Amino acid sequence: MRPEMLTALSALVVALVTAVGGIVTAVIGRRAPRVPRGQQRRDDFTVVTDRMEREITRQGEKIDELEAEAERDRARITAQDFAIRYLAGWARSLVGYMRRQQLEPPPPPQPVPEEVRPFLHDVGM
Repeated sequence: MRPEMLTALSALVVALVTAVGGIVTAVIGRRAPRVPRGQQRRDDFTVVTDRMEREITRQGEKIDELEAEAERDRARITAQDFAIRYLAGWARSLVGYMRRQQLEPPPPPQPVPEEVRPFLHDVGM
């Protein structure tokens, strides 16, 4: 081979390697994030922090709702307790009145359920 031919072939190889290198660089450049990795991590942290703040706010609202519901339930149970105690006292006074009149009060319409028995002590029965 003549030296001119070797020079031409080496120039062709250099041109091909340069072209392939340029293509690879372009592909890698397109894939690379447009934002530096450190900035991307800060952006991810901000997104996660914002999402956590929204979730914490939502959980706080849910807790407030549950506390309000529990307070309503306590008030309702207290009112029901008062009503049951009132009715038990009234029934006791009626039974006492009937016995003073020498009458026998009617028996309860059905036996007291087992679930109710522990609570009868609370209303004085």
